[in-house]
Amino acid sequence: MADKNIFDLTGKTALVTGGSRGLGLQMAEALGSYGAKVVLSARKADELEQAQSHLQKLGIEADWVAADGSKDADIAGLADAALEKLGHVDILVNNAGASWGAPAEDYPAEAWDKVFNLNIRGLFLLTQQIGKRSMIPRKYGRILNIASIAGLRGNPPGAMQTIAYNTSKGALVNFTRTLAGEWGKYGITVNALAPGFFPSKMSQVLIKTLGEEMLIGNSPLQRLGDDEDLKGATLLFASDAGKHITGQILAVDGGYSAV
Repeated sequence: MADKNIFDLTGKTALVTGGSRGLGLQMAEALGSYGAKVVLSARKADELEQAQSHLQKLGIEADWVAADGSKDADIAGLADAALEKLGHVDILVNNAGASWGAPAEDYPAEAWDKVFNLNIRGLFLLTQQIGKRSMIPRKYGRILNIASIAGLRGNPPGAMQTIAYNTSKGALVNFTRTLAGEWGKYGITVNALAPGFFPSKMSQVLIKTLGEEMLIGNSPLQRLGDDEDLKGATLLFASDAGKHITGQILAVDGGYSAV
């Protein structure tokens, strides 16, 4: 008979980047609701304080660290602070990300660097720090990278002009697979979620430009993602329910990428 507590995270610790709002806060809420102690990270302290208050009202033990995930010094400071607050990190959710829209032929190099410095370079450096200092020594870890369906396919003509974002998320997909191969021997699983269209600060311009009807019209489930739709998948990869799953990419997109 299956263990009914297979998703339980009591006694576990989690660091969630980009955790002050949107998908990051949704995942932090899921982890905390199942027992994990959570540290959130983002750039703005006021938004982190609001997120902490929200989680605490739900009975979740939460703290925060303000840091810019595209800056090496901030990443080192975030790792130090998270380990000081939590003692160790069992679950790392790499959710912080950036996008920039422009035609490929005119795409600014500085915009390309901005996207990659956060979405890939900073993500790697933080993962390296947490892995080396906490997960590898303890022979345990759950790493969940937030990719995107934009990393699984190109953009239709006349749609998004986000070549750096798509490319960085495609890189994150193979980063996930490659790291899973290297760190499996340490008892660390590395997986990724590839969300589809969810209302958020990053996606609001896109949804307004393309129109919600057009986006859901291309989705088998005929809907956008909501405030609950990443929670189950997050818990699967973060808990013992997913202990034999690594190197996998799960699209949470209403079937958009399947058709």
